[in-house]
Amino acid sequence: MWEYTDKVKDHFLNPRNVGEIEDPDGVGEVGSLACGDALKLTFKLGPDGRIADAKFKTFGCASAIASSSALTEMIKGLTLEEAEKITNEDIANYLGGLPKEKMHCSVMGREALEAAIANYRGQPLPMAQGEVVCECFGVTDLEIKRAVAESNLTSVEEVTNFTKAGGGCGKCHDRIMELILEVRKEQHAERKPAEKPKRLTNIQKIKLIEEVLEREIRPALRKDGGDIELIDVDGDVVMVSLRGACSSCVASQTTLKEYVEKKLRELVTDTLVVEEVRQ
Repeated sequence: MWEYTDKVKDHFLNPRNVGEIEDPDGVGEVGSLACGDALKLTFKLGPDGRIADAKFKTFGCASAIASSSALTEMIKGLTLEEAEKITNEDIANYLGGLPKEKMHCSVMGREALEAAIANYRGQPLPMAQGEVVCECFGVTDLEIKRAVAESNLTSVEEVTNFTKAGGGCGKCHDRIMELILEVRKEQHAERKPAEKPKRLTNIQKIKLIEEVLEREIRPALRKDGGDIELIDVDGDVVMVSLRGACSSCVASQTTLKEYVEKKLRELVTDTLVVEEVRQ
């Protein structure tokens, strides 16, 4: 049985903005009833060009409904340029984390938002232009490659968790693995020796970690009543303690690995490993 955060439960049991906007400016429909999950997102722009209202209709599990509800709350008041920067991990983090097997629900929310914005602009949806790899769930190679690149996925199981690709008959597993290796090869080719960061001293590393925690991570955690404290740094092992609501959250390990660790790897050095110290 999956463990859900209180925020996921709240958005599932008390979903916000359920319904469909009359005469919407943008409409995005993703998934299908045949695949088990379907989402229709509509939004209306205000006179200032910002999203004044957003509503959704979702057929799916608790995570799908919660992700859709959270998304509509997140995009209200944003410009389209601001809204299109929202990632699936932003949606998951807003909810305090999702079980890894349910990350595809946040991906579906992001794709619905992209589809609605593309609909408003009269543009085709880029991810839909690729080769269909998973016929069971209609997932393209472009969707899989983006998920692999953005979330550092390394296995077919992880790709299934994020996109549902490979979760049906399994015939596409070999192709999914090929795409994972393609992305890894492309990423390796892009890393030129001259672009590698200089070796950090321990003092430099600790200072950068503290800066990223203060600038990037703490503000996001504090929005949900949580916080984080740096305890120690031993080589590439960053020891932290979660505070406030984060300390008792059932998704604390997801927060540490999928958010804190990834941010530190992105902005400090990609060899860092985050471990929790309970005090």
